[in-house]
Amino acid sequence: MQEASRALADPLFAGLPGDCEISFEFFPPKTEKMEEQLWDSVVTLAPLAPRFVSVTYGAGGSTRERTHSTVARIARETSIPAAAHLTCVEATKSEIAEVAHAYWEAGVRHIVALRGDSPTADGRFTPYPDGYASAAELVEGLQKIHPFEISVSAYPETHPEAASAATDIDFLKRKLDAGASRAITQFFFEPETFFRFRDAVAAAGITAEIVPGIMPVSNFAAITRMSNMTGTAIPAWMAHLFEGLDDHPPARQLVAATIAAEMCRRLYAGGVRDFHFYTLNRAELSYAICHLLGKRPVSAAQEKAA
Repeated sequence: MQEASRALADPLFAGLPGDCEISFEFFPPKTEKMEEQLWDSVVTLAPLAPRFVSVTYGAGGSTRERTHSTVARIARETSIPAAAHLTCVEATKSEIAEVAHAYWEAGVRHIVALRGDSPTADGRFTPYPDGYASAAELVEGLQKIHPFEISVSAYPETHPEAASAATDIDFLKRKLDAGASRAITQFFFEPETFFRFRDAVAAAGITAEIVPGIMPVSNFAAITRMSNMTGTAIPAWMAHLFEGLDDHPPARQLVAATIAAEMCRRLYAGGVRDFHFYTLNRAELSYAICHLLGKRPVSAAQEKAA
């Protein structure tokens, strides 16, 4: 009967008004070809009028210059608000201040402040001498440098290093109390994961915006490795849907778009109106999902009026 009712129901995405807000994340390119692919993605997604786009920052400052160059170009050549990732790893407070000043001078007003992952083999984070010991300290320090808008991270399935879900949420509260405007979550694959986390955050007295991070799965093997590192659960049904598609990239893309779009639609039905997409520097999947959610390109005249 449940399947029969679906056969008679309206299309899942019919009539969505496109009233959600979106943002996109990119990583800094390592080669000229990758830079071309990244810029093509920025140009493709820009007409959807995202709230902002962010560019990641490698461990230990390994991509510091490329991140700055990419963010500065977005700020300079597009009308999209650009956000730069900044971490505590292997940098003194004065070095971080220098980077923050450079971003401000480049017109960047938004920072995604993260503790960052250790570049050492054991994976254990150790505060750098005269550096920030946590993301909460980094947020507080950045607020003293310039009045940045600051986003931080959140973990619906609990940070792998957290003692418990409760302590993880408490630390999230510390970051927000230090001056962050919103939290963007680690990726997850079932709507209920986000809803449970949203309820737990609200019960802890947190009222700041919590934006779900959406990772369209373009490569199931790669996402499995990433999920193992982050403690993200992959549901059995999802593995079943990708089974046998390793040698069929176009089909895999279609399945990936379907899965991510349906999850976003269920999040939308649960009241979510803000989505942050981890693009992996590819625009197709994110653009398709946004289209299904009712987002349409904004003309230059509409953008200027807004």
